Amino acid sequence: PLSRRVPVLENLGFAVIDERSYRVARDEGDMNFALHDMILELAEGEEFDLEEHAARLQEAFLAVWRGEAGDDHYNRLVLHAGLDWREVAALRAYGSYLRQIRAPFGQAYLSDTLKRHTGVTARLMELYRLRFDPDSGKSMEQIRRRQKKIVGEIEEALEQVPSLDEDRIIRHFLNLILTTLRTNFYQRTKEGAPPPTIAFKLDSARVEGSPSPRPFAEIFVFSPRVEGIHLRGGRIARGGLRWSDRAQDFRTEVLGLLKAQQVKNVVIVPTGAKGGFVPKWLPHGGSREEIMAEGVAAYKLFVSSLLDITDNLAGSKVVPPERVVRHDDDDPYLVVAADKGTATFSDYANEISLDHRFWLGDAFASGGSAGYDHKKMGITARGAWEAVKRHFREMDWDIQKQPFRAIGVGDMSGDVFGNGMLLSKQTRLVAAFDHRDIFIDPDPDPASSWKERKRMFGLERSSWQDYDRKLISKGGGVFSRSLKSIELSPQIQELLDLSAKTVTPNELIRAILRCKADLLWFGGIGTYVAAEHETPEQIGDRANDAVRISASELRVSVIGEGANLGITQLGRIAFARAGGRINTDAIDNSAGVNSSDLEVNIKIALGAARAAGKLTLEERNALLASMTEEVAERCLRNNYLQTLAISLGQKHGVADLG
Repeated sequence: PLSRRVPVLENLGFAVIDERSYRVARDEGDMNFALHDMILELAEGEEFDLEEHAARLQEAFLAVWRGEAGDDHYNRLVLHAGLDWREVAALRAYGSYLRQIRAPFGQAYLSDTLKRHTGVTARLMELYRLRFDPDSGKSMEQIRRRQKKIVGEIEEALEQVPSLDEDRIIRHFLNLILTTLRTNFYQRTKEGAPPPTIAFKLDSARVEGSPSPRPFAEIFVFSPRVEGIHLRGGRIARGGLRWSDRAQDFRTEVLGLLKAQQVKNVVIVPTGAKGGFVPKWLPHGGSREEIMAEGVAAYKLFVSSLLDITDNLAGSKVVPPERVVRHDDDDPYLVVAADKGTATFSDYANEISLDHRFWLGDAFASGGSAGYDHKKMGITARGAWEAVKRHFREMDWDIQKQPFRAIGVGDMSGDVFGNGMLLSKQTRLVAAFDHRDIFIDPDPDPASSWKERKRMFGLERSSWQDYDRKLISKGGGVFSRSLKSIELSPQIQELLDLSAKTVTPNELIRAILRCKADLLWFGGIGTYVAAEHETPEQIGDRANDAVRISASELRVSVIGEGANLGITQLGRIAFARAGGRINTDAIDNSAGVNSSDLEVNIKIALGAARAAGKLTLEERNALLASMTEEVAERCLRNNYLQTLAISLGQKHGVADLG
């Protein structure tokens, strides 16, 4: 249709003056064709040599039409800077990365700046080719000498750029090219086509304007179908990959999780890692199955791109990836795991690892069918529960035998929330919420409510809407967060200390977080509590700005952080100084990470026996399964000792400092 064709041409820099369409019928056969004759001129009105640019323009148009390239103002660089569509896509990828590190420039301004200074843009791409084209035939010394000359010429040209912002933008692109360590840009598929993504590995410490803390290295993956990031705290690092819904700032989300991961891994492996991806082609209004299918496809594309530029091992020999020029040292360690939205995806990752003949095989992604299932083991929640039990034990309260009132974030289908709310039959869960619903049970019976939560946990999929209303105490209920307003019963008003008879869902959630209770159990995604003076920009969770409360408003005795980032670090300090009992997410939920590390290390250790033919895959899998409880016991022992060490340190205070 015309409405689809014209924007593509306009983004290539043309204005459509006239258009005529013709139907072409064949004498034989039943195939007819449509011929669209369009008269174009450059949007600025200047003349250009069509023959010189025709091939690149045609390739760019077809790439956009097939969904292989983005459709935006960056495409004007095909005509004005003499770039091909893939080179434009590389600059677009860098522009997208700048958005993720919070550069204060929109994509339109970035592309307009590159178009306004096409001479400099062409030199930037010349530098990119010099550094990464494996067919250049140049030695690293020759590349360094030529690079120094091109960078000098670019910096000299920048002296003539009158706008400070445009100078900064071009320097951002220059810096990203210089800090890129390797890319899959020049790789080819088995069919000889370019890869469907552009992935580049960055030396994070040298990326100008990047927020702290800066990882050891990161890989950014970009395509029309998926975007993603993988951050590593060191050479030997492991962590989960999550399905993010934060398209504009998923790196901020992942960086926050990496901070917790790095702390958790201090007692497990040297450093932490974290990754996230955003599917961009999710079907609008699609079924759960259709959305899941596209999410899996995006995940596979993301994971495959990570491995495309990662070194391999053949015995003890490092094997670099094909057609990748490396500006860093050997780096063959890449291990991932499941996270939010990817709990069942580890087998996909391991299939990709085996397809790449990656040295880790199915140890690449922990938690697959031949690994330790966190939800079945309940290991993350059980580890965090060790911390919760200690908090109450130090208050002379045995929560396994004495009833206690709890509020929570999450639902029974979730690993951490679901398992956690089944770990004591004395739990009186009075209120909880997730991204869909709000659950309130003002006066629950511990026994019957535990059985109902157990039933829901066993369902293949569940939400709070599945809770049997007959088992909810008087005045309680389940309320959708999509409602405009919620009418409150006297029992809910009393529970939450509310005088209003109707409230919005967000107001009800804030009231739940302020509810007087013994335990607040974090088992869902989001940051819901912060220090009073922290701003939304500092917190970095826009989705929950409307429901977040300050730590001074909490009226619980204990917080259990089964999930990451439920409360900010400054919020923890404020809560603890007010007498609340809390550790950190890194301490409370470290058992999941611990079990994954043990799984990976056991598989690596048994790899030699498998390679020597002394152990079959089936025998190894049986051995892993037989060790499940022993692995769990080791993880839980670590959680017990970690929390004990904190309590002893708190008791001894400054005396421990000498």
